[in-house]
Amino acid sequence: MSESPSIIVRGGQSRRAFLRSAGAVAVFGGAFLVVGCSDDDKKAMPTPVPTRPGQAKLYDRLGGKPAITAVVDAFVANVAADARINRFFANTDIPTLKMHLVNQIGEATGGPEKYTGRDMKTAHAGLMITKADFDALVEDLVKALDQFKVPAQEKQELLGLLGPMEKDIVTA
Repeated sequence: MSESPSIIVRGGQSRRAFLRSAGAVAVFGGAFLVVGCSDDDKKAMPTPVPTRPGQAKLYDRLGGKPAITAVVDAFVANVAADARINRFFANTDIPTLKMHLVNQIGEATGGPEKYTGRDMKTAHAGLMITKADFDALVEDLVKALDQFKVPAQEKQELLGLLGPMEKDIVTA
């Protein structure tokens, strides 16, 4: 991924640097969460981003469930085509993966969906996910967000919201 001076986010930080910080978590926090998920397990969801008075919830600014579902569909297709990481999903139930991703993003952004999968640490234990794997997944998510022209502010909020999960996902 080449850096371009025109792709700058958060205080002059490059896209690659941003992805490595807050964004990298978003993808593995979403996609790898479903591998071995169970509805019985406790989970820790990110706290929805607070909105300013008069500002719509991030969920609504993203376009609600239909838009989140479209991005998730594109994201999962990107991951499936990504030889760097698609091996992690070789035995994954894709419809269930997509459902969990939509629910996780919906809940995290203030929507009515409820994520019922396992917590990130338990779901990713033993997968030996590296920082490079994590970054590849984030790149696939950003590609899907860009495909649907998600505005920079909403993209940054979403990635930043999911970012803190990285510590529970990168295990190698």
